[in-house]
Amino acid sequence: MPDGFDQFVGERLDRLLRYATAMTCDRYLAQDIVQDVLLRAQHRWSRISAMDAPYLYVQRMVTNEYLSWRRRRASRDVSSAPHAMEAYAPQVGDPAYAYAERDAMRSRIAKLPKKQRAAIVLRYYEDRTDGEIATVLKCSESTVRSQIARALAALRTAGRPVGVL
Repeated sequence: MPDGFDQFVGERLDRLLRYATAMTCDRYLAQDIVQDVLLRAQHRWSRISAMDAPYLYVQRMVTNEYLSWRRRRASRDVSSAPHAMEAYAPQVGDPAYAYAERDAMRSRIAKLPKKQRAAIVLRYYEDRTDGEIATVLKCSESTVRSQIARALAALRTAGRPVGVL
């Protein structure tokens, strides 16, 4: 019989990976973040498992790891703009419009600032309330609403065809 941590990972790993992938827009980075978080959580599992909602705590750890990873990476990496990297990637078309639209939306979301992206993912992917998002992001509810409004405005602007106002 697996211990509590193994059972937790077995039941929640897929959901944590989907959450991290939605936030990072990079499957491999999401795997790295979740792995790092689960290693830290395993060492503290006796304390975490005693909480009312261990999954929410671990999910917050994933969010914090993503936000701090972005700060660490920005301080040491020189990154290229997404459109510059697209020139080197092979052109692969999706067979269905829905997949193409999903990919386009992921690309637009990936260009959002990290707090806006986290707020959007928590609201629309995790279906969290303003209060819950504020708790995770450690800010006020009005800041959450402001971040979401700005992110949605940016996504609407980015989704318009050229020449349409």
